[in-house]
Amino acid sequence: MKPRIKLAETQPASGGILALYEQDGAYSINFSGQELMHSKAAASEKLLGRIGGESLPKGQPSRMLIGGLGLGFTLANALETCGPDATLEVLELAAEVIDWNREHLQELNGKCVDDPRVELQVADATAVIRKAAPETYDCILLDIDNGPVAMVQKSNATLYSKSGVRTIKSVLKPGGSAIFWSAGPDEKFADRIKRAGFQVKAIPAKVHEGAKRSAYVLYQATKVDSPWEDTTKKT
Repeated sequence: MKPRIKLAETQPASGGILALYEQDGAYSINFSGQELMHSKAAASEKLLGRIGGESLPKGQPSRMLIGGLGLGFTLANALETCGPDATLEVLELAAEVIDWNREHLQELNGKCVDDPRVELQVADATAVIRKAAPETYDCILLDIDNGPVAMVQKSNATLYSKSGVRTIKSVLKPGGSAIFWSAGPDEKFADRIKRAGFQVKAIPAKVHEGAKRSAYVLYQATKVDSPWEDTTKKT
């Protein structure tokens, strides 16, 4: 087996070490020694991008926000399934990760960052979403940190809080959807987004294409006209 090679590393403001590795043509990003993502185990990221791209209205301008670039699989698959009139706003907290895609991951998904439909920002997804105007996005894809359980940056957890999901709902257009990547089933989070007024669908996602079972979950939350929370309030 070929040795694992560290290609680059950076230290986020929140602390810890974020590093890019290559081994026998496969790539991974680790945080403080713990693997966050791997190019051989990217089935869930690909599914996230495909579902998001397919959800965008076709034949008219649309806007998607993608929280987290990573190894670029979500972006690449969203670009494949969305139309030519779509704009994909990609937010990545670490500028170095964008550099890694261009410098080290060109043959993987690196070319996607320079697609004319893509707008890249070095920014905190939480801050951008909270500052966005109402009904800005047709779709929001969130694959930041480790899903509802933040690992890299604790402030990421606020996006999955009660106030966070309400904010996400406000910046979505009617009928728009937010799709949340989760490391596993999270019934409390599913209930939270239902109570925020979303129609929720839990989509099983595999670790890799050949896996027999699904390990992860994508929660697709669609903004509906009649919030479920209104029918469950106590009077």
